Amino acid sequence: MTNSLRMRLLWWLLVPLALYVFVTGKAEYDNARRTADLVQDNQLISSARMIAGEVEWVDGFLRVDVPPAALEVFVSPYRDQVFYSVSVDDGRLLAGTPDFPTRPQQAPDTPDHYDSHLQGHNVRAVGLVRLMYDNGATRRVRVTVGKTVRSRDVMAQQLWQPQLVRQIEMIVLAVALVCIGLTFELRPLMRVKEDVTDRDPMQLEPIRVERLHTELRPIVEAINQCIARLGVQVAAQRRFIADAAHQLRTPLTLLGTQLQFARQQDGLKPALDEALAAMHRSNRSMVGLTNKLLLLAQAEAADNTQLALETVDLVPLALEVVEDLALLAQARGIDLGAELQGVAPVAGHRGLLQALIANLAENAIRYTGSGGHVTVGVNATADTVNVSVLDDGPGIPAESRSRVFEPFFRASADTEGTGLGLAIVREIADAHHGEITLKPGEGGKGVHISVSFPRAAAEQSQTG
Repeated sequence: MTNSLRMRLLWWLLVPLALYVFVTGKAEYDNARRTADLVQDNQLISSARMIAGEVEWVDGFLRVDVPPAALEVFVSPYRDQVFYSVSVDDGRLLAGTPDFPTRPQQAPDTPDHYDSHLQGHNVRAVGLVRLMYDNGATRRVRVTVGKTVRSRDVMAQQLWQPQLVRQIEMIVLAVALVCIGLTFELRPLMRVKEDVTDRDPMQLEPIRVERLHTELRPIVEAINQCIARLGVQVAAQRRFIADAAHQLRTPLTLLGTQLQFARQQDGLKPALDEALAAMHRSNRSMVGLTNKLLLLAQAEAADNTQLALETVDLVPLALEVVEDLALLAQARGIDLGAELQGVAPVAGHRGLLQALIANLAENAIRYTGSGGHVTVGVNATADTVNVSVLDDGPGIPAESRSRVFEPFFRASADTEGTGLGLAIVREIADAHHGEITLKPGEGGKGVHISVSFPRAAAEQSQTG
């Protein structure tokens, strides 16, 4: 999760916001407590002053009649308890709770607020001293009023909680907006990812940067530069293979002719004739490999450059291939047949499509034993043209099916071949947007390989 861009950006946003909410939340809570204390303290002062105003001299004695209004100011739905005490400096209690905790002496008419504990309750209290004069005598009357703190705490919560809720909502909204914004803003990057993922391994075209953000363009441009260098390297390798194969083909053909001429001379010793025959077979294999390499290079080049398209009917093309391979099939004792239906137009390169069918059929003939059957089929639907080759040979092991289209891979070392036939088929199929299907033959015996091409449009078929 720590490697996710979304999560890292959210952490950068959430941590400062959480610290901000913590600091401001604490400050707002302190403000709410001060406000609630101020409201309750004002009520206590009003009550204390009202009670102090009722203290008077009666027959030389101090008396107090606590008015109900002095206590009604504390009425609340939270069942707070109210305590009061009116006492004289000589210790005499005029009214109220006897054990009300008081504070040391204070200046007259100056309220003294404090927190205390009374009868198992936390109490907020205020003390007020009033001087009473009579016949030259002065008495200090202390009025103390206290109230439990339930309503004060509730008021503080009511003042503080809405602020906290709004700040939490702000964080949630910010997180939601960041997630939504990242989802929309990362779409161009996701399109780049899909563009790269959906590409063929040999598709070395640059990635489009038109809709990318300015910050992402240098990355994609660097990738495009790497793709361009790879393209140059791949093109150079293909030119080297094609040039090398082309240069080898002429001397190998000449060498084959010379070996054949040497074997026709009279008086050759059997051992020498056998050596020349082996050299001739090796030469034929080298010529075949060279031709395959040239064809593979041509197919790979066609996969990355626009083909000179023409409309090709695969039915007569497949028939030509069957006729060309008839002698090879007969020499190996294989029954080579064809199942060709109607018209099968494909937009493509005639020579490459013929090479595809020829490689499929030749590969099947090569791996099918004497007395076997190989059938070349072509059929068309409204949208596709299918080329298939079916044999009843030994088949391809399941573990090798994913690798048979790799260059120089051979499923069996007992059969001669270059290992390039199916690689050429894959490259030609890719160049013509075809899809290859490989599965066991009828009854699980042999191989059934088919290539499906898009059918040429009606106007293309008419022009072809």
